[in-house]
Amino acid sequence: MNMASSLKIEKADRLKELPPYLFVEIDRAKRQAREAGRNIIDLGIGDPDTPTLPHIIEAMKKAIADPANHRYAFDAGLPAFRNAVSEWFKRRFSVELDPKTEIYPLIGSKEGLAHLPLGIINPKDKVALTDPAYPAYQASIIFAGGRIIHIPLKESQDFLPDLKKIEELKDIKAMYVNYPNNPTAATATKEFYVELVRLAKEKGIILISDMAYSEIYFDGQKPISILEIEGAKDVAIEFHSLSKTYNMTGWRIGWACGNPDLIAILSTVKTNFDSGVFQAIQVAGIAALNTPDEEINDLRLMYEERRDCLINGLRSIGWKIPAPKAAFYIWGRIPKGFSDSIQTSKIFLEKADIVATPGVGFGKSGEGYIRMSITVSKDRLTEAVSRLSKIL
Repeated sequence: MNMASSLKIEKADRLKELPPYLFVEIDRAKRQAREAGRNIIDLGIGDPDTPTLPHIIEAMKKAIADPANHRYAFDAGLPAFRNAVSEWFKRRFSVELDPKTEIYPLIGSKEGLAHLPLGIINPKDKVALTDPAYPAYQASIIFAGGRIIHIPLKESQDFLPDLKKIEELKDIKAMYVNYPNNPTAATATKEFYVELVRLAKEKGIILISDMAYSEIYFDGQKPISILEIEGAKDVAIEFHSLSKTYNMTGWRIGWACGNPDLIAILSTVKTNFDSGVFQAIQVAGIAALNTPDEEINDLRLMYEERRDCLINGLRSIGWKIPAPKAAFYIWGRIPKGFSDSIQTSKIFLEKADIVATPGVGFGKSGEGYIRMSITVSKDRLTEAVSRLSKIL
């Protein structure tokens, strides 16, 4: 005899607080369009379309064959990987990092950014979050029980937060910054970081810097690390990724660096959640960090050419968008005649078979903007402009 179950499965309250994850919704619409046989140009999610560099793959092949890498990884990572990070950081930013206490490997920087709040945020703690922002930040704060204080990013201020408004806030436990920025592609100045560090030290704010796009920059304008600022290590932890720089998004490897107390806290959280990064991937990561500069310059040049192709193409059909200084996103106001960012992205997909990301998906201050990725070939970008010319 079958008896009906009385069990009612419900989401936890923390899940109910989450808005729909933007990229899942976009992926669903994109998949449906492809299943219908449509020729989609995907300018949505930023996922490099060129393969991982061959010398990284070769290092991985050798590491996989080594039985020493088949067991649990060290939680703190291979000393050789942490040393490679330290040496890379010194070459790139002229900043000394202690491999033992100021660097910690991650299963992708997104994972580390999600776990850190569990170690520093108590229920109802206030966390300042720029708006628009990468959606994963909001979820990680909600999971930790924090209270989000949104800080608008305005085009008139080069998409940098107004530090005077932050100074007026009380009892802020932590603040997220992300430059080069996703979605706006804005970059931060040294003057901004100097003031931010001063303010953080004065008010006791933990600074969480996401620098996943540090090496995707244009016109020779290198983004700076917050850790270059005197005193930043007292208040800041920074997250880096091998995903964008070395076309390794699927490999899942990055690192956190900076304040040793924050690194220790993150380590404690992670020790209770995972068993470290697969060692063979760490070996591949070492090979990536030792990639000759000219190979990375070639990658930057490719993205710069794509940026110019799309920006100039859009301008030629009357849609004027500022050229980004970094990252591989084009962030612009929606074209005239369109009412909002969601409607714009829907029309792009329905009438031009182009996937673009509505700005409002990154926060209320993103309304009125659209984000397009340049992780497709120049030919596809030219085709996208041709298609848009027929509907704008």
